[in-house]
Amino acid sequence: MQKKMLKALNGQINAEMYSSYLYLAMEAYFQSISLKGFATWMRVQAQEELMHAMKFYDFTNERGGKVTLEAIAKPETAWTSPLAVFEAVLKHERHVTSLINDLIDLAISEKDHATNNFLQWFISEQVEEEASAGEIVEKLKLIKDNPSGLFMVDAELNKRVFTMSAPAAQ
Repeated sequence: MQKKMLKALNGQINAEMYSSYLYLAMEAYFQSISLKGFATWMRVQAQEELMHAMKFYDFTNERGGKVTLEAIAKPETAWTSPLAVFEAVLKHERHVTSLINDLIDLAISEKDHATNNFLQWFISEQVEEEASAGEIVEKLKLIKDNPSGLFMVDAELNKRVFTMSAPAAQ
């Protein structure tokens, strides 16, 4: 594995770990305002992001690269509303999509076909992540300050459960 690609993959491990940490902070926020369903959604999201980090970790090791773990940045911990949280989620997922796109661009320029192949799963995953967050943003915009609507969305989000996805193609 080329040094440039190894450094970028290690950076992505950190970014995915940060994502998990961020969603745990968001879960804590929702717990603090008694929105259990929103908290459940964030807990599942945190678990998914940790799983993503481990996919990068395992792939790096399988390719003979040395995983180097760095400090995880402190996430934001306070928001003004559930809508503000999900707008932050959508913005963050768009950022992660740009990171994945950058990794693919690097893999192509380095002629690293194995890494390019591995990353294709993440492209599909990011489409799903952005769509999911965007849908919740739109629902929250529609209900505005309606408590009944908020509790209906909370009940809906409480149904989300974590499921391990299939391993990324390698």
